[in-house]
Amino acid sequence: MKQLNLAGTNWQASAVALGIMRMAGLSVDDAAKALEAAHDAGINYIDSADIYGDGASETKFKDALAASNLSRNDFYIQSKGGIILDPARSHDGLVFGKRYDFSKQHLLDAVDGILSRMGIDYLDAFLLHRPDPLMDPAEVADAFDTLQREGKVRHFGVSNFNPQQYLMLQEALDQKLMFNQLQFGPAHTGMIDAGMHVNMEDKWAVDRDGGSLEFARRKHIQIQAWSPFQYGMFAGMIIDDPKYQKLNDELQKLADKYGVSKNGIVIAWILRHPANVQVLLGTMTPAHIADSAAGADVTLTKQEWYDVYFAAGNTLP
Repeated sequence: MKQLNLAGTNWQASAVALGIMRMAGLSVDDAAKALEAAHDAGINYIDSADIYGDGASETKFKDALAASNLSRNDFYIQSKGGIILDPARSHDGLVFGKRYDFSKQHLLDAVDGILSRMGIDYLDAFLLHRPDPLMDPAEVADAFDTLQREGKVRHFGVSNFNPQQYLMLQEALDQKLMFNQLQFGPAHTGMIDAGMHVNMEDKWAVDRDGGSLEFARRKHIQIQAWSPFQYGMFAGMIIDDPKYQKLNDELQKLADKYGVSKNGIVIAWILRHPANVQVLLGTMTPAHIADSAAGADVTLTKQEWYDVYFAAGNTLP
């Protein structure tokens, strides 16, 4: 498995991480098999959030880790907090909030809950899940200082923040915000499109995130790509979807060339970008974990990277 120096530091971790949002729906035995498959594939990084399965994904992780042949020391463990779950909108493994809350007490309670559910003493990283417009940066700073002083969190980051939101918070902190989770994949390429269509009037020219990709590269922020196989937010999977037939044909051609799956080529496509992106893999199926992770060892040519981009319906100005 390819290793990354996270956020430009000497902290090395696997280029592919396992996200456990869907772990709540598994039996303990199946969840243990998912963890073992990830470890066998070279994955040593776990991503979670306190709202996944309304906490049940993290409880299942604890039980699965105990039932597996693995230990806490086999993984870096990261979780997120700051969203108050809305049960009425959350269904079929998808979770949505009714508000965001970055108050000090909520963040402290969130981390305590995560540690208890996962059966661990500390998090390698804790991320703010989505930007709270009512955020008081000084209050977040106080929470982060407390969590670090008490040994509960080693590193911090954010998720779905634009550059100005990142800077506003970073300026109040003593710790570096090392991570920003952003959706990225062949069918979600807005961060790339806007950069190539500067000064154009077509649909690709719309800058929806304030130059997040370039900003992250300049500031050595670790981008973690969520939902790499999705189109829309959670509209559906691109793999084998007839709406993306041309893309699937291109992925299959490259999969045949490199001896991996189409999922693996998607992983390779993301990792080919020089932004040093870490990919968050959400499947809980051992075979899919293995065949997707295998793409981390494939290096596409520049033309192959562009060919996948074009096959997804994009163009050059």
